[in-house]
Amino acid sequence: MNSSQQRKDEVSLESEQSDVPYSSEVVQPTNYRSGFITVVGRPNVGKSTLVNAICGEKVAITSNKPQTTRHQIRGVLTLPEVQLVFVDTPGIHKPRTPLGERLNQKAIEGIPGVDLVCFVVDATAPLGKGDKFIAAKLPANTIVVVNKCDRAKKGEIVQQLVEASQLSFAEYFPVSSTTGEGIETLLNYFIDAMPEGPKYYPDGQITDMSDHHFVAELVREQLLRLTREELPHSIATRVTEWEWPRIRIEILVERESQKGIVIGHKGEVLKKVGIAVREQLREGAYVELQVKVDKNWQHRPERIERLGY
Repeated sequence: MNSSQQRKDEVSLESEQSDVPYSSEVVQPTNYRSGFITVVGRPNVGKSTLVNAICGEKVAITSNKPQTTRHQIRGVLTLPEVQLVFVDTPGIHKPRTPLGERLNQKAIEGIPGVDLVCFVVDATAPLGKGDKFIAAKLPANTIVVVNKCDRAKKGEIVQQLVEASQLSFAEYFPVSSTTGEGIETLLNYFIDAMPEGPKYYPDGQITDMSDHHFVAELVREQLLRLTREELPHSIATRVTEWEWPRIRIEILVERESQKGIVIGHKGEVLKKVGIAVREQLREGAYVELQVKVDKNWQHRPERIERLGY
């Protein structure tokens, strides 16, 4: 069974996984190494794509829209001699809403107490004030990953590495999360850097994300791909009913006018979303999508909290 099919089968479960990573029931091998690696950076630099590429499985949703990631998501790569736990974080940005402030807080909370910080920058864009703002919050043993090298010319990559070296961090790696270029070298560095430690997750577990959360995120991923630029930030998704094979997902928008955009002409957008999500779930899944207006939810701290952000 491949890892994609395994994830589809896991999504047939009705119960959520525990948020506590360590279990005494997991057999702890001797002379084992493990560690946590937090991945940080500005929005849309490819943090989630990088985590997915290293783990070899879809752990977090991706899109070309900024602020796609709204939670700290752990991706787990278990090898015979080491277990790597990657903490994918929201992009750190200049917030314009209480939701944006909360996402920044979540990202910054992921920096202390881990074994390594991986700072991702975009090879196609010069290092800016946002990058330097983040860099000032990072420990000296941080490594810098210059991502999206497949989209940049060789000279641009070299220039970006030179600029990044001025941040005075431990190591610098040019990679492409899309093509896989440089990923093996980066992975070997992570493996060598991990200290002795327990196996925090059992073999076969690739994330700490519950099935409910994963499916809701799949719906949001498709909406990010199908809707206009100004709408994605206004969309939230959550599972409201789970009686396998029937799953009901609620899509929240902020204004009545946005509701029609999400539904689409004669329901065309919702239909495309439903088809794309079902293709990623176990055969037989029935996905029901419901759109509701929750006025200005991303500006209301109590609603942000209730939605789990």
